[in-house]
Amino acid sequence: MGRNTRKRRMPLATKAIAGTAALALGGGGLVWANFYASAHEDNNSGWNQTKSTNAQIATINCPDVGQKLTKVPRSARKGVAKELALLDRQVTDAYKRLAETRQAQAGDANYVNNAILGPLKSKRVATLDRIGININRAGGQRPQNLDQLAQCQGVPAEQPQTNDGQQDGDQNQDGQDQNNDGQDQNQDGQDQGGQDGGGQDQGGNGGQAGNGPNADDFVDITQVQGSAQLGVGANGLPANGDSGSTGSFTTNCGTNQNENRNSDNVIVAPGVSNGAQHQHDYVGNQANNAFASDQDLANGDTTCQNQGDRSSYFWPVLRIQDGQNDIDANAPGGGQDGNVGTIVEPSEAQLKFVGNRTSDVVAMPQALRIITGDAKSFVNGNANANANWSCTGFEDQVQLHDKLPICPEGSSVVRTSNFQSCWDGQNIDSANHRTHVAFVQADGTCANGFQAIPQLQVRLVYDVPAPQIQNGQVQNAFAVDSFPDQLHKAITDHNDFINFFDENTMNEMVQCINSGQDCQ
Repeated sequence: MGRNTRKRRMPLATKAIAGTAALALGGGGLVWANFYASAHEDNNSGWNQTKSTNAQIATINCPDVGQKLTKVPRSARKGVAKELALLDRQVTDAYKRLAETRQAQAGDANYVNNAILGPLKSKRVATLDRIGININRAGGQRPQNLDQLAQCQGVPAEQPQTNDGQQDGDQNQDGQDQNNDGQDQNQDGQDQGGQDGGGQDQGGNGGQAGNGPNADDFVDITQVQGSAQLGVGANGLPANGDSGSTGSFTTNCGTNQNENRNSDNVIVAPGVSNGAQHQHDYVGNQANNAFASDQDLANGDTTCQNQGDRSSYFWPVLRIQDGQNDIDANAPGGGQDGNVGTIVEPSEAQLKFVGNRTSDVVAMPQALRIITGDAKSFVNGNANANANWSCTGFEDQVQLHDKLPICPEGSSVVRTSNFQSCWDGQNIDSANHRTHVAFVQADGTCANGFQAIPQLQVRLVYDVPAPQIQNGQVQNAFAVDSFPDQLHKAITDHNDFINFFDENTMNEMVQCINSGQDCQ
């Protein structure tokens, strides 16, 4: 059982109402897109928050500033990252206050706005101003109307229901949406969660005290209709992909038997302890923490059998909410941030790199960073979401994106992450950690002059007891660690990779994939 004495901070969870104004803060002007759809709903659903003004507020939805800042001078990025981490902490603190003041909210219809959202906005205005100053001092152009990202909204508990567990079939062969934006067209397995009150004590879920997941977040996989990535071969490529690079390279780095965990994120929040506010499992590189430099990682030990692979692979831990305390029950990233229960080590952790169905692949540059999925997709929406949940024996038929599976006896829970496999050919990272890499287009090619690189596919298997749902309550739920305001929703699952293959091993990988061999 995974245990670690390192201290971490606690994330709070949020619901997927993208009821904010989305900004494109690029090089030029400002593009607004006002929408009030559920993060997994079509934007034309017609439901908006004004229809639920009297509903209890389940969580808080704030614009994700980090995703909007696509133009940040390199010398300013570390300072900006620290301010972005502070924004996350401010949301967490506000969510905690939301959860702790239910009685006051019941007696005052304006309590949330006056006592929680108003003060939160004031703090965010000051932090956003410092972000602008950081960018300005580094010679960059301060994003226009940055302060308009300060306003947050309360997300009501009551939300419309959709087809439970309906599986989305709109993925291309890179494991992504046909439109290359991750947008879910069929509202598969949509969680309209928070129905039980977000911060209220729901009871019967192993001590999670209303932070999620709820009974509505689970679906019996045997009752789900739909198809997964039909036509995909064993190597993750389409069956008709013989004209491309059809080989594979598998690296065995274990299942984190070392119990190497922390709640940092050196990609998103370098230099910030507990920047993730949830625990990560680390396999491969053992030097990964918030303060690790590229040199530290290049010289770090590795759990990979192939010592030429010092890459860092990390993902949020999975816990059983069994009422038991793990080592971090009173620590940041654990109980202090709403992540409770027993941490479960994967029974399998498969790390495979595959090719492109239309072309050869090129070598990844050392220190390339890729994040797939979105830890804040419960409120951000589907633009960067990339969560895939299933059960052994069902993976070829059903992939759930915003529901957690209840597997039948003898079947195990499976989390799968298919990473971006197109690279801009220049940068190992970008200001928002997204724009230097991309998913393939529907035809399998890379757009905008990007080059095809080996695609990392991570498959994690967990032997956990099936949750029991009785009278609308869930017993022995399992949950992926998350920011507290994200309510431990399935859609928030994500995965991280930093490439530290040595040059010879990377060249071997490329040769294997391009020549159609299966190597390890």
